[in-house]
Amino acid sequence: MTATSPIAQTSPRKVALICSHAGLDEVYPSLILANAARQSDIEAMIFFTFWGLDAITESKVDRLHVNLAGNPANGMPTVLAGLPGMESLAASMMSRQMRELDLPSVREMMGILQESGADLYACELAMKMFKRTKEDLLPQVKDVITAGDFYDLSVGAQILFT
Repeated sequence: MTATSPIAQTSPRKVALICSHAGLDEVYPSLILANAARQSDIEAMIFFTFWGLDAITESKVDRLHVNLAGNPANGMPTVLAGLPGMESLAASMMSRQMRELDLPSVREMMGILQESGADLYACELAMKMFKRTKEDLLPQVKDVITAGDFYDLSVGAQILFT
């Protein structure tokens, strides 16, 4: 039997994820972790910032790539990984594998997360930098907030930078 701290017994469990990249291989960890949290009755929120905004931008969500160049884990030399079309090819292959595993698309995951009670937020500063408006975002995005707002909303949460 494991001892549990008094805080864990009285406070709801919470996780706050920061998603700052929009490669398929970079977005899915945030989505999967948030979904697993909700399935475990853990409060979950995702803060999308910088390139992570692409994952919640209506015009970009269905065209995310896999970032190959400079990724030592892909096993492909950088000179090949940087060739035109390689990211799209890798994204197509990854999407096919995900469909075979019955993983929902990024767009579908956003709907699943919203329905499960996870909160999705866009970073105000990144929105200004990339000249996006709330109307550019998926309807599942709860709000556009500042980094300070993120900290206020994530009090008591485990914060993970994915």
